[in-house]
This record gives sequence, C-alpha cells and structure tokens, in this order.
Amino acid sequence: MRVLVVEDEQLLADAVATGLRREAMAVDVVYDGEAAQERIDINDYDVVVLDRDLPLVHGDDVCRRIVELGLPTRVLMLTASGDVSDRVEGLELGADDYLPKPFAFSELTARVRALGRRTTQALPPVLEREGIKLDPNRREVFRDGKEIQLAPKEFAVLEVLLRSEGAVVSAEQLLEKAWDENTDPFTNVVRVTVMTLRRKLGEPAVIVTVPGAGYRI
Repeated sequence: MRVLVVEDEQLLADAVATGLRREAMAVDVVYDGEAAQERIDINDYDVVVLDRDLPLVHGDDVCRRIVELGLPTRVLMLTASGDVSDRVEGLELGADDYLPKPFAFSELTARVRALGRRTTQALPPVLEREGIKLDPNRREVFRDGKEIQLAPKEFAVLEVLLRSEGAVVSAEQLLEKAWDENTDPFTNVVRVTVMTLRRKLGEPAVIVTVPGAGYRI
C-alpha cells in the first residue's frame, strides 16, 4: 500500500511515516498543501493522510482536488478540532474518514488499512493463495500452517502479489506500491527482495517469474 502523509508539524509527520513504514507501507511525506498537490499529480496513492490546516494550500483544497480528479485515492483527514460540525464539513468535502488529534497510532493504522482495502475491489481482510495466508492487520504470514517471519518490504511485496489474485505484477508496479519515492528506480531492489522472499517461503516456489513481464502467485 502506498500512502502520502501531509502534515505541517514535521515531527508528527515524520513519526507517522516511520510508524506506517514499520507496518510495511510505502510512505511519502510532505509538509504543506502545495507540495501535496504536486505529489498527487505525479504519484498514485492508495491513501492520503491529510491534515486540514496546512500552509500554502489548505487541506480542504487538496481534498477537493483529489475528488475533482476522480482519483481512487482515499482521504483520511486529520484536524486539531474534534467538533461534530468540523467532522461533517470534512466528510462533505469528499474525505473518506476523519480523525481528530491527538490520536492513538494504532487507530490511525487501522483506519489507513481499512481505507486502503477500499481503493480496489473488495477482498477478504486475510489473503490466502497457494497455501500462503497473510493477515495485514496482525502482520502475520503462514505457509501451510507454519508462521514465516518477513521483513517489512518482503511483507509488502507479498501482500501486493496476493492482492493481484494471480495476475502478473511488474517490477515497476511493485516498486510503486512497496517503496517510497526516494527509492532509485534503477536499482535491483525488487529482484533482490523477491529472491529473499522466495527463499523464506520455501519449496515448492509459489512466486513465478514471468519473463519480460513481472511476477505472480
């Protein structure tokens, strides 16, 4: 899942991003509304965690732009105000969910994951295929009943492959969904991660390489 965090309090923004990355999400961070609009125009995000009171361009205008562009991106709006009228106003702008500050990080993570599931066709919360069982909320992976410990990027790649339901996923798509914008697209990070993931999942291999196209399960 790829997430954009838009928050002008840099310490909070960086802390949220770090926490979400530990949950195997690819996260980009910006600190004002203008930069947010630039990222939205360039990258495809599953979820935008959007502070409402932003410098340069207000969060309301960023939300309106996402709606006007018809993007499948879901918006979780943050604000220091917990008034019902503010929550209603934010949702009427097109936000999909609303979370007042201060918030528990566990709740933020759960809401981001729930919104991420809504950007694509409905899938069960626990993904299963070819003897592999992945629970995004618990961050658990099992193969044939045996738990497998994965690094965050390995977990993210496996989740993307399972969500494709047998379709081929290109290296570029994996890079977009499992890594943030600071990753060099010319590195072999995808190939290396898939290789270590295959090794951890064991035999027989379930990740198939489709020459010139990508990978599938």
